[in-house]
Amino acid sequence: MSLARSLFVLLIPAMLALPACAQLPGEYGALPPTVVAALKRAQVPPSALSALVVSVDKRAEERLRFRASVPVNPASVMKLVTTYAAIDLLGADYTWNTRFYTDGTIDQGVLRGNLYVRGDGDPKFVLERIQSAFFALQDKGVRVVLGDIVLDHSAFELAATDPGAFDGEALRPYNTTPDALLVNFKSVVLTFQPDGASGVARVISEPPMAGLSIDATVPLARVGAGCGDWRGGLQARFDDANTIRFEGRYPQSCGELKWPVAYQDPASYATRAMEGLWRASGGAITGHARTGLTPPDATLLHEAASLPLSDIITDVNQWSNNVMAQQVFLTLGRLVPAPAPQPVMSQGSVTDRLVPMRPARFERSREVIENWWKRTFGIRSAMPVMHNGSGLSREERITPEALANLLRHASRHPQGERFAGSLSIAGVNGTAARMARAPGSAARGNAQLKTGTLKDVTGIAGYVNAVNGARYVVVGFVNHPNAPAARPALEALVEWTAAQPD
Repeated sequence: MSLARSLFVLLIPAMLALPACAQLPGEYGALPPTVVAALKRAQVPPSALSALVVSVDKRAEERLRFRASVPVNPASVMKLVTTYAAIDLLGADYTWNTRFYTDGTIDQGVLRGNLYVRGDGDPKFVLERIQSAFFALQDKGVRVVLGDIVLDHSAFELAATDPGAFDGEALRPYNTTPDALLVNFKSVVLTFQPDGASGVARVISEPPMAGLSIDATVPLARVGAGCGDWRGGLQARFDDANTIRFEGRYPQSCGELKWPVAYQDPASYATRAMEGLWRASGGAITGHARTGLTPPDATLLHEAASLPLSDIITDVNQWSNNVMAQQVFLTLGRLVPAPAPQPVMSQGSVTDRLVPMRPARFERSREVIENWWKRTFGIRSAMPVMHNGSGLSREERITPEALANLLRHASRHPQGERFAGSLSIAGVNGTAARMARAPGSAARGNAQLKTGTLKDVTGIAGYVNAVNGARYVVVGFVNHPNAPAARPALEALVEWTAAQPD
């Protein structure tokens, strides 16, 4: 037996006796064996992993550090930077206000003039809230508009973009582009209700869209056809902005299903939807909805306040809503920094420090984030590379170390609990609900996390309450073509942290 083999045989008993956090030889460093095993199963080399586990207390005790200073693509985990900056700069109770104006007069239920709707960047201006605003206007005497509904998008100054530019999937709702007047995420929800007796599935669409014709029925597939790729089987046609047609069939075995699609002509979505919703709510209009600017002397009729920021970032972080994240990111770009640096983690109102005054642009948001980062974390903390603030980007970068610093800082923030409350709970809700399913999982209910996935990227970051009573920040990323297969390695990292015994 060779000397090397003899030494290896002698080492086996000692290696088997090592605790889970013990040093492993070679390129895997101090990674837990469960993490190493998951990486090997995924055929992902350790050089593709970056991770850090550190306590939130002042001692900042590190339980694991592995390539933590390497900049990586974080995918949707980058939303943590956007949402924490928003909590700190705007406050958890911040709201957006969609305002309704007129240049005319109201007389006996008739508005003689135009109705102007000026967007403020509300990330969740959805059907129910739009209808509520319309009902409030009607209660104030605006039932017939002798003019147009004019939609003002000027709070955001954004160049026209192709929603399919990122991955060629223009009709996917996750590719919806931001807008100062973001109406119902620019999406149409198609509901299919099979009726076996008539041999068709009835199609119901929301919202009502002015000038859009949608097939009311689609033939059912032959008896016994499986559900499978039911969307592909519909052979839907979205090539005409005025119609949605179905040239295929719908399997009866699917039962009732919904299909949210981004409207094929996003530039005209808001005008079509707002006019359709106004008429559907019982209002009348002699003109049409169109895009325009609100006159400076227009009279304010109504303000529709958004949900508070704390609710908005819960949708952003628990369900990884890209366009909502970009709405928040762009809102930060509207802020004009005060001349002098402000105290970190001030509990005062944001209106004492920053006032939204200018139209939003992505470059202004990046500037605000950069200034905020330097004030908050200092020049020694590696600056994240931001693009649109949602992580739906091939350009964004951050180090696990920088993200861990942010999460530790947030844990001491006056509104830190509301920030942490926006994260998914492992095994319970949001995108982390699928985790911690094994019997006896130490992480189930004890880990608040943000997950992220892109082609070649998987990531996870958040807080873990361990069995030893300590609270840890956990950050882990895999950047590799096999990254999706390596998600169990990151889940193993979370479980290992939750199970820390001392």
